[in-house]
Amino acid sequence: MLELSKRLSIIAGLIKEGSGVCDVGTDHGYLPAFLYLSGKAKKVIATDINEKPLLSARKNLDRLGASGVKLFLCDGLADVEDQNVDTVVIAGMGGEVISGIINRARFLRDSAVTLILQPTTAAKELRLFLAKNGFTVESETALAENNKIYSIMCARFDGDTYSIDDVRSVIGLLKPDNDAAIAYIQKQYKIAQKCAEQLKSANNKKEEYSYYLKLSDKLKEILGG
Repeated sequence: MLELSKRLSIIAGLIKEGSGVCDVGTDHGYLPAFLYLSGKAKKVIATDINEKPLLSARKNLDRLGASGVKLFLCDGLADVEDQNVDTVVIAGMGGEVISGIINRARFLRDSAVTLILQPTTAAKELRLFLAKNGFTVESETALAENNKIYSIMCARFDGDTYSIDDVRSVIGLLKPDNDAAIAYIQKQYKIAQKCAEQLKSANNKKEEYSYYLKLSDKLKEILGG
């Protein structure tokens, strides 16, 4: 059986048995291959905006015996609206790019569709986008791999918009109950602390200074310090 990286293993573990899955920006195609070969997903499709990675994915899928995975050369989810998938994975991209893909795919505004999202940057912007556009984040899982720290979100559309406070915007639903989550919160704390220190002496940045100072204090409290 194909062995996945820690990141892809966590994502695969969040997918329900018998799902119809679309992996957006599939790159090498390993996640779709695993889902297909393990039988966990009843249907697997994958997309990429560039032809070269899609050709690489096809070679890997054929080599691994997962030629039943359907590939689409398209921007995000542009060509898969009628493919009857109930789980969409968008991982390894910036949060603003992920937000754009979701925003353009109107079929995701359906409570039957699960979104599994792993932003590499701009996680705050993604959380704010989801809240503003009626997507509820049901869970977040922290991941530490290759000296990087991420959060993997599971979200679903319910149409209810909501606001999130400053702390939740930067750490989401994470709590300091495991090493990866603690590392994620510590990273956000250090960022807020550094920003506050840099703005401390700027007379025209008092509001920003106050924001980061209060945020760092709240994150420190969450970490037990």
